[in-house]
Amino acid sequence: MRGLLAALFPELAASGGSIESPLLPVPRLQNAVSGGAGRCGRWLVKADHALPVAGSIKARGGVYEVLVHAEKLALQEGLISESDDRIALQSTAVRALFARHHISVGSTGNLGMSVGIMGAALGFKVTVHMSAAARSWKIERLRARGVEVIEHMGDYGTAVAAGRSEAADDPSTYFVDDENSRNLFLGYAVAALRLSSQIAELGVSVDERHPLFVYLPCGVGGAPGGITFGLKSSFGDHVHCFFGEPTASPSMLVRLASSVDRPVSTGVFGLNNETEADGLAVARASELAARIMRPLLSGIFTVADRELFEDLYLLERLERLRVEPSAVAGFRGPGWVQNSTAGRQYLLDTAQAEHINRATHILWTTGGAFVPEAEYGAFHERGRASLLVHGA
Repeated sequence: MRGLLAALFPELAASGGSIESPLLPVPRLQNAVSGGAGRCGRWLVKADHALPVAGSIKARGGVYEVLVHAEKLALQEGLISESDDRIALQSTAVRALFARHHISVGSTGNLGMSVGIMGAALGFKVTVHMSAAARSWKIERLRARGVEVIEHMGDYGTAVAAGRSEAADDPSTYFVDDENSRNLFLGYAVAALRLSSQIAELGVSVDERHPLFVYLPCGVGGAPGGITFGLKSSFGDHVHCFFGEPTASPSMLVRLASSVDRPVSTGVFGLNNETEADGLAVARASELAARIMRPLLSGIFTVADRELFEDLYLLERLERLRVEPSAVAGFRGPGWVQNSTAGRQYLLDTAQAEHINRATHILWTTGGAFVPEAEYGAFHERGRASLLVHGA
């Protein structure tokens, strides 16, 4: 597939068609953290906000699922064979086939960007159902690629329901189901293999005495869930994965804390699901991700919106990395693990307290590469102003 991707997206020429992000040391950010948390172990940022093509972590799952669907269609029609180079998916005959087919997805923004850009590049008709939380620049970016965007007044669940209904009424429509897709989940899981190589290149040890702590922003749960599944498969008990969720929208926390055998909405607990972290504004978690995460996930913490803006500001000021608010939902993780009552208890229960000073902490960013300058400037200023009021 790499040859196909390099042909479709000029920005992938240098990487030979690989869609990957760097693993970056962030010593200035680590040293600036108050309370001593930053002095324990080593911090690294897995910069998925800089993933090419879609500019977010959703490129991992969305691009993969669209390619799997495209390959399946072309094989079924006899237009390619199993042994063919997949660059044949951009042939005139195959593109004519794709033009007769439709891809639909419901999104708060980033998954829609990923599916829309990839689908349109292959020649599919693509419709993205966007929730009210979606940023206007993401909508316009998709429309500029020829993607139909339907805006909904409701939340993420409303957008997903609209996309699912559209696909049910049209056999030529393929619905990318963020709540239930195994292909999306597997696409995200591959990130663990890439991370393993990057960790080795940096000379980082991961073993009983040198644990790996990973902090991931969580919305519906597919992306962080897939990555956690991959990491646990690669590193076993030596990796500890935590999700960071907005205080107003902790869908995975609510689901995993519930004992009922059905989806649970954050609204049941009086939470309004209103957050500036548009990619995480989800009232109900993926049942697929929740079921798989229950025995694998180490913990979940919540983050207030003001803290998102503060961390966004510090990340740019100290490390020159620009992200969107939802991308830093995991940045309070090291402090939470080491300073909170629940975090300290976890370290004691898992016998990690004695190893935490040798741990590697990975802060996983999720989106922000294509945020317009004016919008990022507003984010930056909100973070700066909040720190002046609340202190660094």
